[in-house]
Formats: sequence, C-alpha cells, structure tokens
Amino acid sequence: MREVELKAVVTDWEMSCARLEGAGASPAFHGRLEDRRYDHTDRTLASRDEVLRLRVYRSGQLTRAELGWKGRTHEEHGYKVREELSATTTDAGALADILLRLGYVVTHAVDREIAQYELGGAAIRLERYPRMDDLIEVEGAPEEIERAIAVLGIPRAAFTSDRLRDFAARYEERTGNSAALSDDELAGTVHYRREDA
Repeated sequence: MREVELKAVVTDWEMSCARLEGAGASPAFHGRLEDRRYDHTDRTLASRDEVLRLRVYRSGQLTRAELGWKGRTHEEHGYKVREELSATTTDAGALADILLRLGYVVTHAVDREIAQYELGGAAIRLERYPRMDDLIEVEGAPEEIERAIAVLGIPRAAFTSDRLRDFAARYEERTGNSAALSDDELAGTVHYRREDA
C-alpha cells in the first residue's frame, strides 16, 4: 500500500473539527494514539529510511494495536509518499514483547490525543502533542487530499510533505521551548534524538 500525505499546523482545533463535521466527515476515532518506533541499536532501519512502528489506539476500554513498516520516503508532486504495510491486533503487549525479543529497541516515542475523520476517501487526523503545535495530517489520493484541505479552510500553502521532526524544529525555533512529542519527554525522563522522529 502507498501512503500519500500532507501535514500542517492547526491553529483552531475546534473550528477544524466543526468544518469537517459540517462537510459530512465521518468520525473514525477520538482518543489517545501512542507510537513506538523500533530499530536495531545501530539504527539499521533508520539508515535505510525505513520505519518499524507499534501504534496503539486507546479510547475508554477499547485498545487496538497496529504493527507497521514504512519504506523509504520520497516526494511526488509535493506530496510525501512511502510504501506502508501494517497488521492489527488487540494485544499491543505481545507485539512489543516480540519486537524486544527479536533484538529491537525503542528509538522514539510519540504520544498524542487525536480526532480522526474520513471524508471522501481521505483520512484526516488532528493531533495534539504534550508540548508542540497541534498538527493535522491528511492522507489519501492527491485529489482526495486537496478536497479535504479545501473543506478545512487552512491555506493550502500551510500543508507540506515535511516530517514530524521538521515541525518540532520549527516549534523550538519559534518558541525557544523544547518540543515534547511523548509523555516521557514532557516529564524529562527521556530525550529522544530528533532524527529518529
């Protein structure tokens, strides 16, 4: 499967949700989203621009886990594109144990509250991090992405193919504060390398 996406900073979360809902977007998920990126200690995967990620969705008593692999990133006509494979389960702990027993280590963590919608084939996800700008990610075919962006009312020029680490760097430069992409970073108990984000 090919992942095609754009991201932008969201200045008004509630307005973005209202615009999506007013346009008939279907709520797909609201809750907590936790990502753990895994690699070998020598960062073999990162050196090939590949990602091995365990993603956990939590909402009330419901938990869904997704193990995913992402291939090398490239840009096509301004969109971020990469190959992606994933499988889901409800047992996040077992997946994490398997990865650790295979010798992988957690190289980065990302925790956020999200509101995810589906609109005309596009998946739209608003993301609120422990300490950073709120972001919105729009994924789908290019024409679906463009229709969703038009509904959001956010200037098209605000959307980029930049990576999460680029948004974190701009936040830090603008505010003088360190971005915290995970709860542990916010608490100061761990500091992940930005290049692993």
